[in-house]
Amino acid sequence: MTVRFKRISPDAIMPAYAREGDAGMDLCSVDDLTIAPGARALVHTGLVMALPPGYEAQVRPRSGLALKHGVTVLNTPGTIDAGYRGEVGVVLVNLGDVAFRVGKGDRIAQLVVAPVLRAETLEVDEVDDTSRGAGGFGSTGI
Repeated sequence: MTVRFKRISPDAIMPAYAREGDAGMDLCSVDDLTIAPGARALVHTGLVMALPPGYEAQVRPRSGLALKHGVTVLNTPGTIDAGYRGEVGVVLVNLGDVAFRVGKGDRIAQLVVAPVLRAETLEVDEVDDTSRGAGGFGSTGI
């Protein structure tokens, strides 16, 4: 499967897998900016993507940024639909205690391409019971 990218900035870096077998490609910034503690920013990649029909791209955080700096993708995973033809952007949030600097060429997120399964919906009067039932948030303990 081929995903086509168009550079709309001369500073754009094509997404790439860091290692053989990786699920996510690195997305890089074309911006130079600083994100204050508690703030968020839209970071541009300088890329427009053309996904084949039946696929989506998920924008996910980089674990190193999260662990070392408290910086993550705010709407994770961000979904890019196959029909979208705008610039790929990443909403980063700084949950750390100090300002975080993003520079041109910095790896800011991962892009995972996945097939889309479309579900049909059906309204019913009742749903079947299970052993779990309505047990949700924390129902299995800490």
